[in-house]
Amino acid sequence: MKPIWVVDDDQSIRFVLGKALEKAGLPVRAFANTRDVQAALASDEPQVLVSDIRMPGGSGIDLLQEVRRTHPELPVIIMTAYSDLDSAVSAFQSGAFEYLSKPFDLDKAVELIQRAVDESLREQGAEEARVDAPELLGQAGAMQDVFRAIGRLSPSQVTVLITGESGSGKELVARALHRHSPRAAGPFVAINTAAIPRDLLESELFGHERGAFTGAQTARRGRFEQAEGGTLFLDEIGDMPYELQTRLLRVLSDGHFYRVGGHQPIKAHVRVIAATHQNLEQRVRDGQFREDLFHRLNVIRLRLPALRERREDIALLVRHFLQRSARELGVETKRLSEQALAVLQHYAFPGNVRELENVCHWLTVMAPGLTVDVKDLPPELRQDAVAAPVPEAAAPMAAAVPDVALPAAVPAPAAAGWEQPLAQCARELLRAGQPDVMDQLTRSFERTVIEAALEHTHGRRIEAAARLGIGRNTITRKIQELGLDD
Repeated sequence: MKPIWVVDDDQSIRFVLGKALEKAGLPVRAFANTRDVQAALASDEPQVLVSDIRMPGGSGIDLLQEVRRTHPELPVIIMTAYSDLDSAVSAFQSGAFEYLSKPFDLDKAVELIQRAVDESLREQGAEEARVDAPELLGQAGAMQDVFRAIGRLSPSQVTVLITGESGSGKELVARALHRHSPRAAGPFVAINTAAIPRDLLESELFGHERGAFTGAQTARRGRFEQAEGGTLFLDEIGDMPYELQTRLLRVLSDGHFYRVGGHQPIKAHVRVIAATHQNLEQRVRDGQFREDLFHRLNVIRLRLPALRERREDIALLVRHFLQRSARELGVETKRLSEQALAVLQHYAFPGNVRELENVCHWLTVMAPGLTVDVKDLPPELRQDAVAAPVPEAAAPMAAAVPDVALPAAVPAPAAAGWEQPLAQCARELLRAGQPDVMDQLTRSFERTVIEAALEHTHGRRIEAAARLGIGRNTITRKIQELGLDD
């Protein structure tokens, strides 16, 4: 593990915090100013950066902003005196992990830094897993079967028929088969036979000679020639016109074809992988697909599961797509709340993985905060959220919150849940002649809700504020007023 960097112009802070971290088994490197840190970052980086907010020669906020540009995954904790709290809280808008108020409790400081280390290590592991990460992701049993099949089929030249619903990733499987095959150095050429007009498809596949038809002013190579030495992927093969199926069968049978208007046979050194979302057996029975071509294509069939059949992969895919969208757009990676993830995990996704990818890209652009809640989801998913069950960890939190607009995925608390005990408590205080009953109950309510939120987020105040729907300054002030720092 890389060391924790502690930046403070106060030598006593550096010494005391450094010793406490070393006692906790965490390596430490201390700096007295931001200039030395900036110089060190040119050749090294910490696991976590802990910096004072005000120092001679440069502020912690400036350092934070620079670090977010150059090391966006690095957790930064800002140390600040109470008088600087507004500045520190505003630093969260620049991506600070958390702040530490001076004077701080040493044990709490070490605990906070350890949480930042744990998150940093998780992110580091995720980043390492993303290096050369395959486009195909999945831990579900059905996807593991697909991965094993790809491993067995890649070295061979056998024709493969990939079946599965639209958007399930059939082309990604075809690319994986090519990438791990002896033909990987050759081209991968894909054509969607359903997207090409019937009168142009023959020329697209096999090419044409000059003068073969009106407008054919020059000879043109077709997709079979373009894929020479590599792989030709025929997507939506079930929609191929019947008359062209005969020509494709001939190529698969003897490996030769003719350009449109041509008289010389051309040898095709191409591996063919086909895919369809249709039931080819039914199309054969209906007379819309040649039975002999079906058997020629159906040497090895590989079925891709629909996303609803592998719901346990949704969290993994969401993380992957959100990270990729953030990199493409140059923004911070967003995260889904437990309730929002529950909605996605119970949504039918008729468009499968492609639809989920589009949702993640939409959220990266449209969701207002870094944490995406149910209310931030696209309208069609929010409508479906009524039927989504609530994760166990989220249910107590929902039940404790009165008089707020709950996400549709979270059932509203029963009328006999918290209101009746609250009413009884109010009546007893009023009968006893207690002053400021409203203030007493309000403080108790706020303390209970904020403590629950901090427990839920493992002490991360900025996340707790976001989950409660209040401002960063508000939660900081409430924590101070209610004595929750004690």
